[in-house]
Amino acid sequence: MNDIGRRGFLVRTGLALGSAVLADACPPAFADQLLPQSGSRKSQFGNWDAIKAQFPLSPQLIHLAAFFLASHPIPVREAIERHRAGLDADPIGYWYEHEKKQEAKVLQAAADYLGVSPTDIALTDSTTMGLGLLYGGLQLRQGQEILTTTHDHYSTEISLRLRAERMGATVRRIPLYRSLKAVSRDQLVDSLQKSISSATRIVAVTWVHSSTGLKLPIHEMAEAIQSINRSRSEQDRIIFCVDGVHALGVEDFHLSQLGCDFLIAGTHKWMFGPRGTGLVWGHPKAWPIAQATIPTFNIQAYDLWIENRSARDLPPSIHMTPGGFHSFEHRWALDEAFKLHQAIGKANVTQRIYELNQQLKHGLAAMPHVTLHTPISQDLSAGIVCFEVAGMTPRQIVEKLRQRKIVGSVTPYATQYARLAPSLLNSPVEIEKTLGEIRNLRSS
Repeated sequence: MNDIGRRGFLVRTGLALGSAVLADACPPAFADQLLPQSGSRKSQFGNWDAIKAQFPLSPQLIHLAAFFLASHPIPVREAIERHRAGLDADPIGYWYEHEKKQEAKVLQAAADYLGVSPTDIALTDSTTMGLGLLYGGLQLRQGQEILTTTHDHYSTEISLRLRAERMGATVRRIPLYRSLKAVSRDQLVDSLQKSISSATRIVAVTWVHSSTGLKLPIHEMAEAIQSINRSRSEQDRIIFCVDGVHALGVEDFHLSQLGCDFLIAGTHKWMFGPRGTGLVWGHPKAWPIAQATIPTFNIQAYDLWIENRSARDLPPSIHMTPGGFHSFEHRWALDEAFKLHQAIGKANVTQRIYELNQQLKHGLAAMPHVTLHTPISQDLSAGIVCFEVAGMTPRQIVEKLRQRKIVGSVTPYATQYARLAPSLLNSPVEIEKTLGEIRNLRSS
């Protein structure tokens, strides 16, 4: 057996330098300082102003589009700079010392947050990368189809289209509702269930729609799919895939209780993770349906390749983590984002976001010149609020609010709305000020 593994090569050539000293000076993470001292709920997160103070956001602006791309909080920012300094001082030595253990820390932090095993998580650079890798690698038999909806994001639709063009898969798109005003959880589940055919092998949906703010009842949908699966063989079992990017960091959930087979999400939005990070989680029974398209750089897989041994026994999530050189300082700092959310408390995060969103939605609904397009009920919405102002285009609304130091966005879809997303970076005072400015918006 060839004993010159990658690790051995670095040692023998003298390139595995002792760079551990660069990491030993690491200051304690802010998340650790947030942990409760007395065990009380209040001491777990202090106050919301203290949380907001961890972000270097411009204080002149009201940030209601923070879901687009995260500002790095102090613990994430410090971890990035620490790893960057180490890589700049001794690139190969620092990488050798930290690659395996830092990725393990990230996977464990993500697993703790999601309530799953770290071996079931693949790391990616974004939601789009995760969707492309997963949907591009799904194994389908002749005659099997992918069922998706007309409400999904560009990244899901194009990933599935490319899969169909490349491998001849059938993709069927369905509407889940006719009118948002009359939509209900039962209707959404019923629409999906009735659309599933004997040919359906994959169901691909988005948990929270960035086009309208609608939140799907994923758990109930999963139960409906499971009821159908009871009469199917394993090779025909429906695999339920969920784009969860606008639920991760908002909703208080454990994947073991959610019921889907795959969850794909970027972690640089509501999670406040480093820009250019994401993940794909797969249930152990579902992972075998996915084939990797990019070689992994996992140390175990690489060493087995050098030794001319099969890596098939490694967890599929390892093979689904794309190799190559990444922004390591960003990927290795991702654990700090998960720890920060855990320290604040997942239930506290959800409650705060819900409260601010209720304040905004009820305020908008009361304005005669505003049409609210996001359901009022938190059972059907999360952190995104979409609306129109009579006589104004969505772009004009967003530009007018920007002039008043309020940051919003326009939904990137064929049907466009103005969009605001209250988060942990906001306060009730800011929401009330925003409502006041919208009350004064009129077409010119």
